[in-house]
Amino acid sequence: MPAVLWNRSFRATAKDPLAIALQRADGSVSVFRTAVLPYAGADNERYIERLLKFLLWQKGGYKISIAGDPQLGAFLQKVYSPAGERAFDFDFMGDRVYGHPMVIESIEYDRAPEEREAVAPLGRHLEGCRIGFDLGASDRKCAAVLNGEVVFSDEVPWDPSRQADPQYHFDGINDSLKRAAAKLPRVDAIGGSAAGVYVNNEVRVGSLYRAVPPDQFDKRIRRIFFDLQDAWGGIPFEVVNDGEVTALAGSMALNDNAVLGVAFGSSLAAGYVTPQGNITGWLNELAFVPVDYRENAPVDEWSGDAGVGAQYFSQQAVARLLPAAGIDLPGDMPAPVKLAEVQKLMASGDGRARKIYETIGTYLGYTMAHFADFYEIRNLLVLGRVMTGEGGDLILAVADEVLKAEFPDLRESIRVHVPGETEKRHGQAVAAASLP
Repeated sequence: MPAVLWNRSFRATAKDPLAIALQRADGSVSVFRTAVLPYAGADNERYIERLLKFLLWQKGGYKISIAGDPQLGAFLQKVYSPAGERAFDFDFMGDRVYGHPMVIESIEYDRAPEEREAVAPLGRHLEGCRIGFDLGASDRKCAAVLNGEVVFSDEVPWDPSRQADPQYHFDGINDSLKRAAAKLPRVDAIGGSAAGVYVNNEVRVGSLYRAVPPDQFDKRIRRIFFDLQDAWGGIPFEVVNDGEVTALAGSMALNDNAVLGVAFGSSLAAGYVTPQGNITGWLNELAFVPVDYRENAPVDEWSGDAGVGAQYFSQQAVARLLPAAGIDLPGDMPAPVKLAEVQKLMASGDGRARKIYETIGTYLGYTMAHFADFYEIRNLLVLGRVMTGEGGDLILAVADEVLKAEFPDLRESIRVHVPGETEKRHGQAVAAASLP
């Protein structure tokens, strides 16, 4: 049940104005204005809960103001609480990311806060000798960049999510930096990207570090990039979410802005460059936003929520669709290996594999329209291992058919771009290196 269709059907009869304001620790505020039905009911509650969930993971916030309907405000206070259905989100958005307990208040519509968005020009600095790195769930990439040109790139397998010792993470990253530094006459700056939430170079949350005990996370991981900066003599050192660097790389390659970048990998990573060419202070963690409203939607193992992005645009999605396609692979086979097997089947003309990619393409077509309700998008950058090969081409072809049939205006206004292998690897490295 595509979220975009459900939402548009609901809004067609909604008349009572309502606003959701999300305040972050830096004082910035995002405001989303909408309308709800003039009477209480399950549809109102479903709409507003799924909407808040999307906004929390798109933009972030610890103080939430529900302006308009006090009944819906009280409902959300119950759902987003330590004992509520969204206890994961309550904990995550509160102390873990913003260092404040999450609060939901109910106020009158005309008292909704004014929007105050914080944006920053980031990246696009290419002068000198720089290192760019990217930390993924299965490998870490690093490149030496001389005046904007990649002179060396390297990719090393690693398994960070199962490593409890913070030293493993420090040593692995530092090893990659040393490999790149050996190819440069000097190192002027280091920029990097990684999966997770990063605020002012601090690690707040990340699946890469999920095995590290909480006390060790606070002592060794939270400021790991400051420790690395010290190890490299205090040179400029900047790290942001990998999705932001993906979007920045796309913006630099396309020489255009209003770029939403999405990477279909071990999970769903995303980033956004505004129409003005800036990166926001938003989270853009689209792995956790609702995209499917059906009652029996697949449940995300980390957040415990159903119908969210990671289950539809990642290796997890491919593995989940195997039984429906009639493909039998061992249950304990890792998701990347399952994907590789499906890619082999697709290359050999197997119709079962084709169905998987057609299904993901259908997801993508409807979800592009869903994202366009929340982002101003001129360019959609799509990449990741799931998009590799014939299967990726089929995903885009089916998504285009959905747009043509259901959302023809969007089809004309959004340009879809898939970077080539060289552009993808080098573009990401250059963009990361250009951050400081």
